[in-house]
Amino acid sequence: SITKERTEIIIQGTSSEDPHDPAAVWEEYDFKCKPGDVRRRPCFISPYHYRLDWLMWFAAFQTYEQNEWIVHLAGKLLAQEESALSLMATNPFAGRAAP
Repeated sequence: SITKERTEIIIQGTSSEDPHDPAAVWEEYDFKCKPGDVRRRPCFISPYHYRLDWLMWFAAFQTYEQNEWIVHLAGKLLAQEESALSLMATNPFAGRAAP
């Protein structure tokens, strides 16, 4: 069975000097196949899944302590590491300073 509601993890970054500032603009990293924008066509790569996108679904049911890889992924995105960015559908900071 599956759940009727789906909790999602969203990874965002900001260029704001003070991320706690209510005026800070947060921009989302989009995944290739993780559900998100309801206007986007679903990703079909049957019978396979993009592993990272699939793991994000299960990680939403647990804490980050149980999924330490999320912290490592966030660090790699902050450092603009190409290997991590290649797993994303979009990089909101492409051509700009790191978040």
